[in-house]
This record gives sequence, C-alpha cells and structure tokens, in this order.
Amino acid sequence: MKKVLIISASPRKGGNSEILADEFAEGAREAGHEVKKVCLYDKTINFCKGCLACQKTQRCVIHDDANAIVQKMKDADVLAFATPIYYYEMCGQMKTMLDRANPLFPSDYAFRDIYLLASAADAEESAADGAVNGLKGWIACFEKAQLKGVIRGVGAANPGDIRKKSSKLEEARTMGKNV
Repeated sequence: MKKVLIISASPRKGGNSEILADEFAEGAREAGHEVKKVCLYDKTINFCKGCLACQKTQRCVIHDDANAIVQKMKDADVLAFATPIYYYEMCGQMKTMLDRANPLFPSDYAFRDIYLLASAADAEESAADGAVNGLKGWIACFEKAQLKGVIRGVGAANPGDIRKKSSKLEEARTMGKNV
C-alpha cells in the first residue's frame, strides 16, 4: 500500500482537472492505496519570499495553509498534481504551491513517483507541454523522484466537458490503479 497525495490546483470546485483527479483517486483506492486529496481553491497560499530560511529549518516562515500541505507532500509516496492549463502552462495556484514546497528540498522526502493530470480548453495534446516542462523542472530538484505519467485532458473548454471524454477518465483511473 502506498500513500498517495493528490493536489488539485484548480480554482474551480468540480472543474475538469479536479474530475480527472477524482478518477485517479478512485483507481488508486481500488488498488488498495491510501489516498488523500487537497484542493487549493479553499486554501490560503501566499507567494514565496525567497528568503531560503526553509533550507535550514525545513519550515516556511509564512504562516498559511502551505506548511501543512508541504508536510503531507513530504510523507506521501506518490504525488499527483491536477491543474487546468492557462495560457499553455500550469495554473498560478499550482506554481505557487510548488514554489512554497521549497522546504522539501533538503528534507528526507518519501515521494518517488509524480503524476500530472491536466485539462485544457485547447484540443491539441501539446497544450499541456508547458505544464509538463514546468513540473519536470520542479522534479529535477528532487533526485529520488520522477515523472511517471501525464494525462492530457484536452478539448475540455467548459466545466464538466471532461466527462464527455470517457477515454481520458478511464486513462486517469487506470493510472491511479497502477501507482
């Protein structure tokens, strides 16, 4: 059994990327894994100040919801990030959370496998390339971790459109089963 943490970065409750996250979660649960999901839409997460105090203390000097999320990230075996694609990149909420996860860099983090679940209005698979590359940049700072899979839920312009793409929902569920 693995500890799976899903971070849903969508600012919209029940948005397309969160629907993908829920399918991934269901697959992971079916496989017997412990799954927790954190939604950023109801969290207060401020921007990193770049002070680097966290490199010594492994805690951020900013007192908001990010500290608790970072501790959950540290203890998880598997991380899955769900994000809508805005301007061919991950949403700002996800990028801010990744920046605030800086206390993990010097820590003895547990995660090894990382997944990206992205939804985009654009119908081209390449619409998610910026988010994939951005996440790869973050992962490059964690030598024990790797990007294990990406779901590109493209062509989902309106809330709930991803439900019309049963192959993407099944892909997310199967990916969750196979963590």
